[in-house]
Amino acid sequence: MKTDTLLHKAAPKFSLLDQAGKMHSLTDYQGKLIVLYFYPKDMTPGCTIEACDFRDNLARVKNSGAVVLGVSADSVKRHAKFAAKEDLNFPVLSDESHDMLNAYGVWQKKKMMGQEYMGIIRTTLLIDAAGIIQRIWTDVKVTGHVDEVLAALKGLKK
Repeated sequence: MKTDTLLHKAAPKFSLLDQAGKMHSLTDYQGKLIVLYFYPKDMTPGCTIEACDFRDNLARVKNSGAVVLGVSADSVKRHAKFAAKEDLNFPVLSDESHDMLNAYGVWQKKKMMGQEYMGIIRTTLLIDAAGIIQRIWTDVKVTGHVDEVLAALKGLKK
């Protein structure tokens, strides 16, 4: 499934553990706006910049009425190290089974230096209070991305 086929549809349900071993499900956030971002790997340069930007702007995101959830295929243990090292103030969810990653269409074939492999396409979704996906950013460029998300949140509030 391609991510863009999800636009204006109900977000696929999920239940995943965060860095502290706490379970998070889509239904836990019913009635709230959700910034759901998928990233390739903990403790890599781009993913660290993206996570720290969400960390540093979390108050602004919350003031827009939204929560932030990060998701990768890394283990809960690796997420715990990453969250502690970068002082993350939002949940990062572990999907080692790739069930959620597949449901959202972000687990795809990638290429690096001529080698093909499966991995996460850096993607952010904005889910409204009714659980409908209102905005999708694919192949996200981390610099300035949080400002794009905040602008979209502002647009949803009107």
